[in-house]
Amino acid sequence: MDATKRPLLIPPEFANYCEKHGVFEMYKRLLEQLIITKPDDPLTFMIELLKRDSDDVPQIVILGPPAAGKRTIGKMVCAKLRTTYLTADNLIAEAEMDTRKQAQEFLAKNQPVPTDMWINIIKERLKLYDCIRRGWVMEGFPQTREQAQALQAEGIYPKHFVLLDAPDTVLIERAAGKRIDSKTGDIYHTTFDWPSNPEVEARLEVVPGNAEEDVVNKLVQYHRHIEGIISCYEKMLKTINADQPKGDVFQQTLTFLCSQPRSVAPHNPRVILLGATGSGKGVQAALLANKYNIVNISCGQLIRQAIVDETKAGLAAKTWVEKKMLVPDAILLNILKQRMSQLDCVSRGWVLHGYPKTREQGEQLAQAGFVPNRVFFLDVPNSSVMERLTLRATDPITGERYHMLYNPPRTEEVKDRLERHPKDEEEEVRKRLQQYHAFVDELSDYYEDAQHVIADQDPHTVFECLESMIVNPIPKKAES
Repeated sequence: MDATKRPLLIPPEFANYCEKHGVFEMYKRLLEQLIITKPDDPLTFMIELLKRDSDDVPQIVILGPPAAGKRTIGKMVCAKLRTTYLTADNLIAEAEMDTRKQAQEFLAKNQPVPTDMWINIIKERLKLYDCIRRGWVMEGFPQTREQAQALQAEGIYPKHFVLLDAPDTVLIERAAGKRIDSKTGDIYHTTFDWPSNPEVEARLEVVPGNAEEDVVNKLVQYHRHIEGIISCYEKMLKTINADQPKGDVFQQTLTFLCSQPRSVAPHNPRVILLGATGSGKGVQAALLANKYNIVNISCGQLIRQAIVDETKAGLAAKTWVEKKMLVPDAILLNILKQRMSQLDCVSRGWVLHGYPKTREQGEQLAQAGFVPNRVFFLDVPNSSVMERLTLRATDPITGERYHMLYNPPRTEEVKDRLERHPKDEEEEVRKRLQQYHAFVDELSDYYEDAQHVIADQDPHTVFECLESMIVNPIPKKAES
């Protein structure tokens, strides 16, 4: 393209549409299922897949040694995410009659159910509507590496794999106190989780096979196979310490289940940094732009550049700037649209700071097609902002900037000639803080997925926090 001509302006709607509707991920899922299933009629198969209401449902495996709390956590997860709960027992109980009888015969002889039979049972169960529509949580299976590989060969692959872990001594102690409700199948414990309902208490029974010798044998069997199982699920595995209150175990499990794997889809960051004056928006924008080669867009700098270039929008803004009045939203948006539609912003991404300052501005930006995929609030206490801004000054001779606490001048001569910018006067800073806090709540309501970052710390620590939330998908919100 001829650089002397007007810059090429590219509508931002294309990337927004693909990202909003998960077009790349949709194609990826279709190709995965084609390769796994190998249907005779690929087109009909893909059409049926696309007709499903949602393919993004929980698919979870919860595994761990005996007495680690798999059933308790599994049921809590199912209740929270409203998924189907699968165990070895109910899989066999709900299997077809012939298959069920064969499996029960193996169990009656204390023989393991053959792997191919297990896979057939699980395949048929996962085809049912509840598993397809709501997702599933499978507890206590697979039990061997052979079973794990057989599941993978059939395309049965969990999105999250939770491994509950605890010392063997703790597990043996737990197993001795376990009791089961004969009516509901819920697990209780004589020390840690005794029921308050007398009726439930009367129904409790000792869990068979929980004598110390039995538990030790089960642990030996578990440790023999667990490393092989882990090797099959390393990419979606999370190990959680089960030797803590079940509420803590559940919260850690739920946090992991709400996380999303990093996508291989093309991703251009479109970041908005919001925060009070002196919160470090400019510093963080520069760091992000430098590392990820995205365009650093400062609203204030754009206005000044437009005035210098004497563009139509710049001349319109000049009158308001000279009068020290706020530039009207229409002029601001026009200046931003001209910059953000250029090729570098569309192809590389951008980080915007200094705009929007009100909900109305945020809505206008979205209507113009510039929808951010990350929004961050840099939260800093007012006292820290005052300390940051009112104690900084500049040497008029060298141009070097100082701060009376963090970077004081080395000599009295330099200190005496330091000058402070009029905007850093205490009264001016207070006014800007009041303006920010007048609109921050409505901005926070508008950007529901915005992340709040504590910015009253080292700039590089703040940057690492921002970086982690840009390169990784935003966690899902668990259903209440």
